[in-house]
Amino acid sequence: MNGPFDLIIFDYDGVIADSELLNNAVMAELLTDIGLPTTLDDALATYLGKRWLDCEPIISQRLGAPCPPGVREEWTRRCHDRAGLELGSVAGFEAFLSARAERRCVASSSPPDWIEMGLRRFGAHQTFGGPIFSAAVHVSRGKPHPDLFLFAAEAMQTAPSRALVIEDSPTGVIAGVAAGMTVVGL
Repeated sequence: MNGPFDLIIFDYDGVIADSELLNNAVMAELLTDIGLPTTLDDALATYLGKRWLDCEPIISQRLGAPCPPGVREEWTRRCHDRAGLELGSVAGFEAFLSARAERRCVASSSPPDWIEMGLRRFGAHQTFGGPIFSAAVHVSRGKPHPDLFLFAAEAMQTAPSRALVIEDSPTGVIAGVAAGMTVVGL
């Protein structure tokens, strides 16, 4: 046992990867391209910490029509293209990781391929040593619902009260608290 926690659950975007600005800048550009003028601040306020399945109905409602086909794929393509040049890890992540002995995992709204790409890019894929849980794959309700964090704790055979969540978005903090976990807002 390592102090009060047996498991650290990391969000990915904004906690491991310094990607929130990149993802939301691409979202703002793409939404503006499809006729929904959106600033970076608008995108951050509306879509930060949410999975695509939760963003798409918001986009459709704001457009007053269904989100056009291919928008998700174009957003993913643009994010991956820019990640090759712009994506880095959050300052201090590697040092924090090397100083901690608790078991760890990622529980993120992002799809697994995005998370794995970043971990490889940062050279943390092997040293991270924990599984990846994605709201895009593992649960039907994303953050702010506690489902993803509860799924991760169960898969890691850890009581929620023994898990520490590190989050950067309000929706993630709400989800962690609702799961009965200790949450640190980064």
